[in-house]
Amino acid sequence: MSSPSQEKSCCAPAPHAQVAASAHSAHAHAPGAHGGSAASLATAATLHCLSGCAIGEFAGLLIGVSLGLPAAATMVLATVLGFLSGYALGLRPLVRRGMGVGAAFRAIWLGETVSIAVMEAAMNLADYHVGGMSVSSVLAPRFWLGYGAALIAGFLAAWPVNLWLLRKQFKKPCH
Repeated sequence: MSSPSQEKSCCAPAPHAQVAASAHSAHAHAPGAHGGSAASLATAATLHCLSGCAIGEFAGLLIGVSLGLPAAATMVLATVLGFLSGYALGLRPLVRRGMGVGAAFRAIWLGETVSIAVMEAAMNLADYHVGGMSVSSVLAPRFWLGYGAALIAGFLAAWPVNLWLLRKQFKKPCH
């Protein structure tokens, strides 16, 4: 849950009547400006990204394995769905605050695209090497071991990227 100060200095612009009253300063977007360290903001951003990617990744793996698709096709499906659900989760708080979908996407696209791409690559590689997407059933223990390894790999790969994105202000602490 975000605090009121996070909502005012988020990626979303203030409503038109409040723009002058809540003007954004360069410091308002700096990591740590919202009461947390850069590391804690990177952790929160990475966990938020992981939540979105995990939903799509799981759906793609579930569909691919259940249909008996080859590992490459399952990876593509999981990646596409990971991006879709990752973007949806990134857009949600901004749209809920009244920002249009197009404006919200323009506000998050770069930071989210980089973060999701790194996370999806790590998740798919980990799952592929464990063999989770090559099993014949989602009930197989290796399916779940692969998915668990993918979640850990995704977080570990994306955390330093999110830290860098926040420090360079390519990503804002919006969530």
